[in-house]
Amino acid sequence: MPWKKRNTNTQKMHTREEQLKAFGRLLDVLDQLREKCPWDKKQTNESLRPNTIEETYELCDALMRDDRKNICKELGDVLMHVMFYAKIGSETGDFDMADVCNQQADKLIFRHPHIYHPSQVGAEAPKPLPFGEDSQSREFADAKTSEQVLQNWEQIKLKEKDGNKTVLAGVPASLPSLIKAYRIQDKARNVGFDWEKKEDVWPKVHEELEELEMELKKGDKELSTSELGDFLFAVINAARLYKLNPENALERTNQKFIRRFNYIEEHSIRSGRPLTEMTLGEMDALWNEAKKIEEQ
Repeated sequence: MPWKKRNTNTQKMHTREEQLKAFGRLLDVLDQLREKCPWDKKQTNESLRPNTIEETYELCDALMRDDRKNICKELGDVLMHVMFYAKIGSETGDFDMADVCNQQADKLIFRHPHIYHPSQVGAEAPKPLPFGEDSQSREFADAKTSEQVLQNWEQIKLKEKDGNKTVLAGVPASLPSLIKAYRIQDKARNVGFDWEKKEDVWPKVHEELEELEMELKKGDKELSTSELGDFLFAVINAARLYKLNPENALERTNQKFIRRFNYIEEHSIRSGRPLTEMTLGEMDALWNEAKKIEEQ
């Protein structure tokens, strides 16, 4: 995209020892703040939750803009929240940061039987084994591509002691609806519930659009809302089949609209004419100017 600038500056990456030292330093800082800072002392899981959501969205925004400097900054903010919840867990005696890290490592090892032997769960420094050496890795021995790994991932999750009991149970209820629809469809695909050919989705998309138009003509808001949902779900399904991320696609369009509309508004301010006094034709002309500038 022409408006993005790539950062060509590179810096020397830290050693593993330096990274672990930095992680320990941040743990020490959090311990001190929890003990001495009035604000940090009073925080709970509930009070931190809204801030965590905000920090996550700020990270997503930096990622979308490919803003390397702010990605680093926002990752720190999100990491701080993860560590804060672990700190609270240690204070209640439920878990600490080591438990969080070890459980995640164990989960990754268990869900990659084509790389690790299941007996290595809990090992301090597990080493990858020759491909397909144990019974579980043989069961999923065809996992040679990212698509196959994803399919096996869902099946392995169902076998975990504390894992999901159903295929769709792992989709968080609080996910934004667009992302949730994509994840639901993707999880169903991983167990074989999908179109045989990606081209087969288009009749369904057209069918849902026709049903939406029909209900809109009737003026039935309730049924129109239902059919709009079906149409959007079908479009998201098409995007998934063609390996396009609908969330990223929509956000790109959001940002594109913002840039072009801001261009119109800036022209309005410079000319001393409020937007409400401009004709649609004048605004369309400015919109096209903004479009041409982006395409240069």
